[in-house]
Amino acid sequence: MTHVRRLCPGLLLAAVLATAATFLGKALPVAGAPVIALACGAAVGVFLRRSDADAGTFDPGLAVTRKRLLGAAIVLLGLGLPVGSVLSVGRQTAVVLIGTLILGAAAAVVVGRMLALDRESATLVAVGTTICGASAIAAATAVIKPDRDRVAYALGTIFVFNVVAVLAYPPLGRLLGLSQEAFGLWAGTAINDTSSVLAAGVIYGPAAAHFAVIVKLVRSLMIVPMCIGLHLAKDRSEPASSTKATLLQSFPLFVILFLVASVIAGLGVVPDSLGPPLAHFSAWLIAAVLAAIGTSLSWQQLRSAGSRPLLFGGILAVLLGASSLALQFATGWW
Repeated sequence: MTHVRRLCPGLLLAAVLATAATFLGKALPVAGAPVIALACGAAVGVFLRRSDADAGTFDPGLAVTRKRLLGAAIVLLGLGLPVGSVLSVGRQTAVVLIGTLILGAAAAVVVGRMLALDRESATLVAVGTTICGASAIAAATAVIKPDRDRVAYALGTIFVFNVVAVLAYPPLGRLLGLSQEAFGLWAGTAINDTSSVLAAGVIYGPAAAHFAVIVKLVRSLMIVPMCIGLHLAKDRSEPASSTKATLLQSFPLFVILFLVASVIAGLGVVPDSLGPPLAHFSAWLIAAVLAAIGTSLSWQQLRSAGSRPLLFGGILAVLLGASSLALQFATGWW
């Protein structure tokens, strides 16, 4: 009971910040709840450090939020990605989806080395740009356990180019003469967070918004191979003399459960009425985690990262958008 009481203040703080960010995210879909939660957490963290309040009172609960809730959020995300229903869209758009992922990954390696970017920052920005924004960054964070300031910078980078994409993609799509489905495919493969994909799609048209979200959900399934690859790369980077568990023992359990959840969703076991609440709860958990991360950040930490991660994210965003259009042209979508 004493242990539970120690956790309550931090857990409650994270819950309050996540709830506030969720409501604000609905009003400001371009920003989205994840980035707002991070910003709210950072603001509260500044207040706690400057006030006479005992910040240590909140630390245990915030630490549990950062470490334990990510996996649960990602597993719940899988329940909104029924394997069967997305396979048809996956088959239709496979060349564009897989092509942009491969080109994005290759560009991330090359550009990251050219900019001499640290490995953690490059990985977080790359997975956030090429897969699904905050959700992919959250999943990668659970596997590689990077410094919290790098997580914040990666999220900030993703946010900047999400805003640019929402404002720029609809007029560019009309200028290029893209159909509703072609624009939906472009937005779903080249814009990062679901909220920004939906916002751009709604501006372009209802059919574009619907198709863009489906493509985005298919793209989100790449979280599974991403986590496997990151885990194997992390395992190889350990010293040869270190004692290693078997792959099954050391592999992140949430990845396996994410895949199981997707299969369960595809079997129709989960009632359709539960889909939206589960998706909202998953997004709320991710917001709580990011709020908890934000409380430990400072401006000095973010400033020390410099401008290279932002430049890296910008180059990747442009390459991803251009490669998606090129592949659509080659495959007859455009």
